[in-house]
Amino acid sequence: MEAFKTLDAIAVPLDRANVDTDAIIPKQFLKSIKRSGFGPNLFDEWRYLDRGEPGQSCEGRPINAEFILNQPRYAGAQVLLARDNFGCGSSREHAPWALLDFGFRVVIAPSFADIFFNNCFKNGILPIVLDAATVDTLFMSCEQNEGYRLTVDLDTKTISTPTGETISFDVDPFRRHCLLNGLDDIALTLQNLGEIEGFEAKRRQSEPWAFLD
Repeated sequence: MEAFKTLDAIAVPLDRANVDTDAIIPKQFLKSIKRSGFGPNLFDEWRYLDRGEPGQSCEGRPINAEFILNQPRYAGAQVLLARDNFGCGSSREHAPWALLDFGFRVVIAPSFADIFFNNCFKNGILPIVLDAATVDTLFMSCEQNEGYRLTVDLDTKTISTPTGETISFDVDPFRRHCLLNGLDDIALTLQNLGEIEGFEAKRRQSEPWAFLD
């Protein structure tokens, strides 16, 4: 997992509450368990005017010009501003995979669905919870100023705006440690590789019958 320390990037305002995981990545794309390749189909039913299918090239598909991610001013955005209960619905891990593959590293919202929130941390995305009034202000600033950028610093747990304002946010210390060091569940386990191999070696001696091919 790629470590997250500081991000300075364009923000895009997705002004919809209760965005569920089926909207983030529709169910027909869940056939693959690879973590990559889902970005072109992020918000597929909102970005395109036709129905997308797995393996289909998105080049030449009819675009929904009114959808926020299709507007040129937000090209290359890596910070997603969202509304309440973002990531609700099914627990599919494909949702943060799609966001990450598209380029998003930060999602800011007043609230998140619990499972989606946890899955973000496990896949290198920083979900930030801010009060609704602060999120409203960020939405207005983003909509009124083309190229609006936010600087997110996980080390100091702050967001800096173009006007010099600093917004503090909270994050669980363990999750912060994992993101700062690029540690997913597998990497965390491998930190104890020596102890694991030692245990296996002792067990081979005490229960050799369990390791017969």
